[in-house]
Amino acid sequence: MKKDYLFFLLAAAGLGTAPAAQAQSFTKANQYLSVGANLSAFNYFGDLTPRVSFASVRMAAVRPGFGFHVTQRLTPYVSVRGALSFGRITGSDQQAAGKEAAYRYYRNLNFTSNIQELSVVGIFDLVPNHSQAVNRMPIVPYVFGGIAGFHFNPKGTVDGGTVPAGLKPDAQVELQPLRTEGRYYHRAQLAIPFGAGVRLKVAKNMDVGVELGWRKTFTDYLDDVSTTYVSMAKLSTPAARYFGHSITRTDQDTPAQMDVPGALRGSSAQKDWYITTGISVSYILKKQMKTNKFR
Repeated sequence: MKKDYLFFLLAAAGLGTAPAAQAQSFTKANQYLSVGANLSAFNYFGDLTPRVSFASVRMAAVRPGFGFHVTQRLTPYVSVRGALSFGRITGSDQQAAGKEAAYRYYRNLNFTSNIQELSVVGIFDLVPNHSQAVNRMPIVPYVFGGIAGFHFNPKGTVDGGTVPAGLKPDAQVELQPLRTEGRYYHRAQLAIPFGAGVRLKVAKNMDVGVELGWRKTFTDYLDDVSTTYVSMAKLSTPAARYFGHSITRTDQDTPAQMDVPGALRGSSAQKDWYITTGISVSYILKKQMKTNKFR
């Protein structure tokens, strides 16, 4: 009985030390660093997509982006990546809805915004690499999630409606300073980036990747549209009155009470999102190994 008990303790100790031994075998020599760049496509979900639905994406609204990243391998499964990305998002009632969708058609809003994003995410590889970079698997699927800070600046294009003197057709105007809904919002915001991708080993020190990522933001003003129309008295400039009211199409079919104060201009039920799809190239930096010197 004592021998069986002793055997059980030794076996349990052996199982307990196996993960520790495996972790120790993943030395600093395996914690490689890589740098890279990517090209991506940006799209957004909000009040100016075809439908107020998370799955509603208009392909014609896709805009290009690019970025740079640095990735540090920490464990066989986990890496951390810092990235700086640049892109553009856009939306338009004219493009998203025909006259059969009367509210959207007559609302006639539009926006374009550049996005600058700085992110830090954790990457979890579904296929581990317990060795050095040169021995990594040829195909590695992964998931990621983290935190990002970004800056946006929605601009509206003068197009349709009743254009006041001083505004030229097709001119672009920054919307945030106009307070088109009588509210102020910050153009620097936080987001939660998450998604999935696949890395392909194309050379000893080079990977090519494909990635799809979502950004959950905490603002409903990526498109400058969120709540209700306000009275003209609260809009202090011709540009504010135009983008806050007069851009609305008017004809014999315009819905009654379309843009009166308090009428819905957007939906604040959901925050805005933006989505990125991209390809990347990463170069793994060679690790300088220290050698012992004999005296």
